[in-house]
Amino acid sequence: MSKILNGVFAAAISVIKADFSLDIKETINHAKKNLDQKGVGSAFFGSTGCGQLISVAEKKEFINALSNENFKEKILIGTSSNSLNDTINIMQHSVKKGFKNFLIMNVAYYKNEDNGVYNFYKNIINSVPESKIILYNFSKLSGYVFTHEVTKKLVKDFPNNIVGMKDSTGNLWDKIKLKNFSMFVGSEKKLLNGLKLGVAGCISATTNVTGSIAKKVYDDFQKNGNSNHNDKLIALRTVFDETGNLVSAMHTLKSLENEVYKNMLPPLEILSEEKKIEMLKKLKDLNFINKKNIAA
Repeated sequence: MSKILNGVFAAAISVIKADFSLDIKETINHAKKNLDQKGVGSAFFGSTGCGQLISVAEKKEFINALSNENFKEKILIGTSSNSLNDTINIMQHSVKKGFKNFLIMNVAYYKNEDNGVYNFYKNIINSVPESKIILYNFSKLSGYVFTHEVTKKLVKDFPNNIVGMKDSTGNLWDKIKLKNFSMFVGSEKKLLNGLKLGVAGCISATTNVTGSIAKKVYDDFQKNGNSNHNDKLIALRTVFDETGNLVSAMHTLKSLENEVYKNMLPPLEILSEEKKIEMLKKLKDLNFINKKNIAA
């Protein structure tokens, strides 16, 4: 099964200023550190990046700045918009700036049926024929579960455009295998088992901080088909899952390195003091943070 895209990606954090505007410079710096220090790519403006809460104008300004960087092949652009026209607008702007790889979730809020979801992507592709789209299967946010049938139909009808899926719902990652299609798991817990079944990698919120270990698991598998880092990776993901909010957990932990990460767009907030202390204790027990409470 050929992979158009593969590897470990972070569902990138969006760094927010005190006035609730997007801090473009720090958001890019965060992604560059993930790539330089951990070998981890970035998927911008997904659920972890608070994409639904950031304006189209800010996203386009960010893409302008991002286009000056030299790691386009390790970037996925999300649109996080329920508006078809806004989605197309952001994607067309991205293509003009040199980005063709996208992570696109179907429309949330309204009830979705397979035919309507198919038409959503069909209209995007008709307007942005250069696009390479990773489908974002996340029923918890969108209220819709991608089926085998609609996924296969999209790939069959648009083989040059529908190139993969991030399966955060978890109903397809271990079942569907399609030619020239990159399946990504949405949790590091499934990474090694997924690789053994042919997945391309993972796109995860928590690889903002666990990325170096996830990359070791990925690289180990490519070399010898297994990894002795997997148990720790699963244990770390469990700690963050147990906080009840991955986005808040990421901002809380990163804010110990730089206070700018404390800023979050309402209604999101960093973890309560009680949950933060509980999380840090568990991470210390796993030897993941040093004495200064900074991720190892």
